[in-house]
Amino acid sequence: MSAVMPAVMTHRQRVIGFVLCIATILLAVLDTNIVSAATVPIVSDLDPAHGVDKIPWLIAAYQLAATAALPLYGKLCDVIGAKKVFIGAVATFLAGSALCGMAGSMGWLIAARALQGIGGGGLMSVTMVVLRELKGPEEKDGGKGGSVGGIIAGAGMALGPWLGGVLADHADWRWIFYVNLPIGLAVLAAAVRVLRLPAHSTRRTIDFLGAGLAAAFSTMLLLVTQWGGKDHAWSSPLIIGLSTATVAAFALFVRRQATAAEPVLPLGLFRIREIRYGFAIQGLVGAAMMGSMVYVMIYLQVVRGIAASSAGLYLIPMAIGMTAVGLLSDRLATAGWSQKTFVVSGTVCASAALALLATLSTDTSLWTVRAALLLMGVGFGQLIGQLIQLVQDTAPAEQLGVATTGVRFFQTLGGALGAALFGTVLSRVYAARGPGGTTSTIGGLTGHARRQALDAFVSSTSVVFWSATAVMILAAVLATRLPAGIRRKPEAEAETAEAAEVNATAFATAPPLPR
Repeated sequence: MSAVMPAVMTHRQRVIGFVLCIATILLAVLDTNIVSAATVPIVSDLDPAHGVDKIPWLIAAYQLAATAALPLYGKLCDVIGAKKVFIGAVATFLAGSALCGMAGSMGWLIAARALQGIGGGGLMSVTMVVLRELKGPEEKDGGKGGSVGGIIAGAGMALGPWLGGVLADHADWRWIFYVNLPIGLAVLAAAVRVLRLPAHSTRRTIDFLGAGLAAAFSTMLLLVTQWGGKDHAWSSPLIIGLSTATVAAFALFVRRQATAAEPVLPLGLFRIREIRYGFAIQGLVGAAMMGSMVYVMIYLQVVRGIAASSAGLYLIPMAIGMTAVGLLSDRLATAGWSQKTFVVSGTVCASAALALLATLSTDTSLWTVRAALLLMGVGFGQLIGQLIQLVQDTAPAEQLGVATTGVRFFQTLGGALGAALFGTVLSRVYAARGPGGTTSTIGGLTGHARRQALDAFVSSTSVVFWSATAVMILAAVLATRLPAGIRRKPEAEAETAEAAEVNATAFATAPPLPR
């Protein structure tokens, strides 16, 4: 077990570090949304003949790489310190961004997106570790501090598609990637100079075999959920074989975590009640969020005939809800709202929003859709930051990194499983109620057949939203089982007291930063 040396930072350095983290999270959120707006010009430039078939890989490469890297990032934070890992993740992301901008073919671009995803996996997760360690000792307890996630996620959700569209329409698509470079380089330079995070004085090993098994398991799971029922039938030999390999990799991963000296996801974390429920709730939230986001967009485009670019504007109410909650969360925490209250309230609001979406018909007022998405933003905005903080507050100090990245890992896997589950539900219900054919043939139908198809499609999406509502209600039930207050371990309290003494001296004696 390594000894953790407290960080010595002035208030000014902490403020600068906080700004760096906001910029980094914004880069991560923007990058997950910005590329979707430029797929058409990218394909037209790099591969007009066959590029459309490669678009799914352009999107998936980033997600697969980011998810596979998450467990290793958490362990590296605990072993070598969050500062070094943060700098490495940002540098990798920038290298991938530069290579994406210089891409001369779709294959090159997809490979560069994978490299960018490896760095991107750390932008959000490692940055949350850095944010935690930047807090003063007096800030680490209680419900405050959950605002950043909601504000940045809301802003990125609103700005991402718009910025991507503007750059694609009025500049070269390559600037979608080049725009990351000046911001990222500024973050790198400032991080090297300013960040002084807790250092680890004892050398520890890294379980690379466990990290490899986690990467193999999560990658194969994501491939199963992306291919199954779409590119390949669920009963096809490829999907059956890949599913079998996924289960085998998962079993080997669990066995490795039970026997490794330094596991990348210690099973002992699951003995802590808050962490166990936090991981489970985050996975369920990821599944429900995926179901709501994807199928609201499909409903707007297929049923209401709204163009894809215009459909993205309907996410603005959701972004407003998330941002508003982010701005209010610290005040609510001061007024007495505990983390449990936030999580229960968030899951209940999200459940109500999904239930409202389940009532949509072919002629429902579009203001109802906007209202549901606003309510959904209010719900998800309460969950994004609070669940991470809940886990961080109860994790042992030497396992802060793996606990934090574990939240993001379970959210991603939950989202993948949710996408597969809801996609299967939609196709099965439509096949039973529709006029024949698949949902992709609706655009070519006319007259009575089209009306029948649209009615069947709406009823199918209603089943999807009711399924997502059930998932979120389960999350709400688990949230009620969280303890009302955070139970910190005695050793964590001792570390906090020691850090408070060190930082009190540092604040009084540290020289100001040079201008």
